Amino acid sequence: MKRIFEPVEIGGLKLKNRLVRSATWEGIAADDGGIDERTFAIYDELSRGGIGLIITGFTSVAGNDRYFGGMMRLHDDALVVQYARLVDLIHQQGVPVVAQLALGAFYREDGRQTEPTGMTVEEIELVERQFIEAAVRAQAAGFDGVQIHVAHYFFLSRFVSPAVNHRTDAYGGSAENRARIVVEILRGIRREAPGLHVSAKVNSDDFVPGGLNRQGAMEICKILADEGIDSIEVSGNGTSVAGVRPGRGEAYFEPFAKQLAAETDVPVILVGGLRSREVMQNVLDETDVELLSLSRPLLFDPEFPHKLESGECDDSGCVSCNACYSTSEHRCRIRR
Repeated sequence: MKRIFEPVEIGGLKLKNRLVRSATWEGIAADDGGIDERTFAIYDELSRGGIGLIITGFTSVAGNDRYFGGMMRLHDDALVVQYARLVDLIHQQGVPVVAQLALGAFYREDGRQTEPTGMTVEEIELVERQFIEAAVRAQAAGFDGVQIHVAHYFFLSRFVSPAVNHRTDAYGGSAENRARIVVEILRGIRREAPGLHVSAKVNSDDFVPGGLNRQGAMEICKILADEGIDSIEVSGNGTSVAGVRPGRGEAYFEPFAKQLAAETDVPVILVGGLRSREVMQNVLDETDVELLSLSRPLLFDPEFPHKLESGECDDSGCVSCNACYSTSEHRCRIRR
């Protein structure tokens, strides 16, 4: 029987419990991707709160990615020293940390955003190199792993989606072809940054006409599982659902995660609406899901894992109002 608070090893990562801080965009990095002092404070607080694993906020692999502001970046060797400081801060608390590598959108040198269908093969290969080189920098900084962001309709999520990718070459059409860019990134990271835990965050559904549905998303995940990805975090297009309460609307991606965990050997991480000890333990009892990922409950209270483990509380006080998205640093407006 799996328990929330027990040591577990997943793909070379040694965790003190099964709780993960899901990547949560802070939006306060410098234009060059440098880390703000407020960011160090956020991660220090998180690492002291009892979490088993931290996945950083959206970290762009490209210097000209301007999909939104305040992104951390790993596009330049000069930034490694700052990220090494971040990793060391988190490691001091015995918590492993994974860098979420992402691309908001692909921009050509002239500044024009270009969607997957209009890209040349050389441009696709450029994106692959950007992800691989960012992973090499993450390893140099001491990160325990990287997560390839293939969710939330950012670039790679759009690339694997049949609603966006209308290519007719080796990078379009079938699920295998649309996933080729992710597979080649994974292989490149294995080759050039061996030893890193490599995860992927993938939509279970695009929730758009013609996009990935549950069956299509399962195909993408199984391709990555067959390639030996170390873990898959199951999400969906859109980052949250409003109105979740303990016992109401929790674990909204569990059906897909349950199926994926049952049909593959890849360790599955479930994110989305987890609020209560009861529901989290039920997920572990009733599925093969290995890890439970939290975002907004940790914005409400970074010490939630400690309090849950000690019995001080049985659920999160987060009311899923989503007001955190409109605040500086994406902080909770009603946090304790």
